[in-house]
Amino acid sequence: MVYLLFVIGLALLIKGADFLVDGSSSIAKEFQIPELVIGLTIVSFGTSMPELIVNLLASFSGSSELAVGNVFGSNIANVLLILGVAALIKPLPIQRSIYYTEIPISLAATFMVGFLANANLFLDIPGLSLSRADGGILLFFFGLFMAYIYAVSKSKSGQMDMASSDATMELLPRAKSVIYIIGGVLALFLGGKWVVDGAVEIATLMGLSETFIGLTVVAVGTSLPELVTSAVAAKKGQADIAVGNVVGSNIFNILWILGLSALIQPLPFTVVSNMDILVVVFSSTLLLLAVIFGRESKVNHWHGLFFLLCYVLYLIFLVKRG
Repeated sequence: MVYLLFVIGLALLIKGADFLVDGSSSIAKEFQIPELVIGLTIVSFGTSMPELIVNLLASFSGSSELAVGNVFGSNIANVLLILGVAALIKPLPIQRSIYYTEIPISLAATFMVGFLANANLFLDIPGLSLSRADGGILLFFFGLFMAYIYAVSKSKSGQMDMASSDATMELLPRAKSVIYIIGGVLALFLGGKWVVDGAVEIATLMGLSETFIGLTVVAVGTSLPELVTSAVAAKKGQADIAVGNVVGSNIFNILWILGLSALIQPLPFTVVSNMDILVVVFSSTLLLLAVIFGRESKVNHWHGLFFLLCYVLYLIFLVKRG
């Protein structure tokens, strides 16, 4: 029953995020909110909702290892697994702003989490942790990132492809939109609860750590919305959406989700998680190098294959680590 609820929970997380985005976007369009604003707020937050719900429930239940592992595992899967699959479908041209600005911001955010967790700047206690003050710092920088996105959107309003991903969406009746939003929230809550409960139970039954479950099964499950979005975008030739979705999601995960989780409930941090931080940095650096040293500014088929190989090797490393 635990395994069944875990699988159903993952499905509810994915569909719940879909319903929430569709319903919210439809209401926003009805009130003539610009598509750009919809794309940068509702859609972006919507694809990160599964990670957010899992982390909040894990934080409240004291499963901090699951919360931290979910964020790092999702960020690793986003680059190595999702971009790897998308690049195998079709080569992905990369805009200059992605590798000059967004990827460096993602790297800086990752290093910031590692520093805050290891430094214990605001707490005189033994051990490593992300305190409420650390969470507040992460949320402050998330606010700065959103201000940057807003500034970019104003200066390049006609070129922002992230919003156009939602441009063809059918306007739903208002009552149906409200039902979608309520249903999406309920599905996210139930799905998140079942995933967290199931992950803890599975870890206990199989003698695995919560960190391992968070880095693998839960991380891949909560990254499925990004996987579907990026794969479809790559097939349609919309590389900016595929890459922007992944890089943006990584920044959201680190600054918004981990920041909010730590603000609600301080997150004890294990030394072994530092290795996962290094893998997050490695994956983002790999993406950067693939673009900079390639013949063209794009992620090619062989890059995608190499990304997937690295992800498989990382999973093998996790299994051996336990």
